[in-house]
Amino acid sequence: MGKRLVAPSLLAADFANLQRDVEMVNQSEADWFHLDIMDGVFVPNISFGMPVVKAIAEHAKKTLDVHLMIVDPDRYIKTFADLGSNNLTVHYEACIHLHRTLQAIKAEGMKAGVALNPHTSVTVLEDTIQDIDLVCLMSVNPGFGGQSFIENTYQKVSDLKNIIKRKNSSTLIEIDGGVNATNAKKLVDAGADILVAGSFVFKSEHPTETIKNLKETIA
Repeated sequence: MGKRLVAPSLLAADFANLQRDVEMVNQSEADWFHLDIMDGVFVPNISFGMPVVKAIAEHAKKTLDVHLMIVDPDRYIKTFADLGSNNLTVHYEACIHLHRTLQAIKAEGMKAGVALNPHTSVTVLEDTIQDIDLVCLMSVNPGFGGQSFIENTYQKVSDLKNIIKRKNSSTLIEIDGGVNATNAKKLVDAGADILVAGSFVFKSEHPTETIKNLKETIA
């Protein structure tokens, strides 16, 4: 088992002090930056766009894990590669030709991720799992931070892990939404590799300590 990763979600950061929060993540034990891009169409919220990603990329010293919660993500694959994204995750529900989209992401030199909404079964990835670098399981309904965790996620993680093993794939499992000290250990025990934590990190009194403790919980 490789090491488990923590990816603070900048959606929960203080946008008036974004550089400060990016530097905090740089200096912490966190592994990745998780960036949620929302268009107000695929999800009922708008987050931030290219100028903010560009500003984050200028200061970030760790992997940029970009999660597109947008319709027709193919339009922006090259743009996000040019902005410095390392991983690009698209929603299964937003892709008509998922395989083609995955190939396009890889052609731009990025790792290809697929996100699944809470109601989408992991079985839909049976045929593409070997082309996917990471699967992001939404453990809240996408669109807003600070929501409570959906308990069915543990079962989804273990079902997905079984598909990955059966297909002899090296796909990583990422959990996004409502991750905290209470469910972190249970998630990695079920088979999760990467935990995205937003409000839990940025709304805590000492974010660096919170990240450190989370890393120790899942080590």
